[in-house]
Amino acid sequence: MTKVLVVDDEPSLQTLLTYNLKKAGFEVVAALDGKRALEIIREGDIDVVLLDVMLPEVSGVDVTRELRAEKNQIPIIMLTALDDEIDKVVGLEIGADDYVTKPFSPREVIARVHAVLRRFNQKQEPVSENNVKQIQSFGRLTIDFDKMVVQFDGEIVRLTPKEYELLAYMAEREGRVLSRETILDGVWGYEFSGPDTRMVDMHLSHLRDKIELDPKHPVYLKTVRGFGYRFDRSHDE
Repeated sequence: MTKVLVVDDEPSLQTLLTYNLKKAGFEVVAALDGKRALEIIREGDIDVVLLDVMLPEVSGVDVTRELRAEKNQIPIIMLTALDDEIDKVVGLEIGADDYVTKPFSPREVIARVHAVLRRFNQKQEPVSENNVKQIQSFGRLTIDFDKMVVQFDGEIVRLTPKEYELLAYMAEREGRVLSRETILDGVWGYEFSGPDTRMVDMHLSHLRDKIELDPKHPVYLKTVRGFGYRFDRSHDE
């Protein structure tokens, strides 16, 4: 049975999430603070974490930062207040896989848990010899799809796991115009519209800062006004 760790210092919210997750077939463990959450995760028996940003002793951002520094890639969904945009940006930058804004419906949380687990499990599947992806160069940008390594002018670009997934997803669909909803479904694995599509914009903005010489005039990650985004290869080849 898939085990979910719920980390929140609000007992009522813990109770709500625990009840609905168990009803959906998950095993649930709970923690009230970040320090205890780290202890539980390091025991190695958790499949996905629902992690509040604001926690006593050790914040959710610090928990995520510590785990990623330890090369622990456990899926993390951050729980954040509706207006805390900076929390979302910082959390995603340090390697969280998704976020849910409060107040939220249990149905939405469960959908996102399923989505991050599906994406995580797909990444763990071994690549068959008949389906090996070659290293591809797009002008000054190179993507090694097997090793999940990105280089620009021969220098490794440090991407978060979700930034890499987004870049690889778009590069594999080079030249196609992709709506925010299509990208959201393809990379995050669920279909939500409205404010959630801002997550795509945020990640694209961070990616441009890392792989574009001039993020305001991107060569690779282009905006198609009124439709979405398109990945193009550089013409400096």
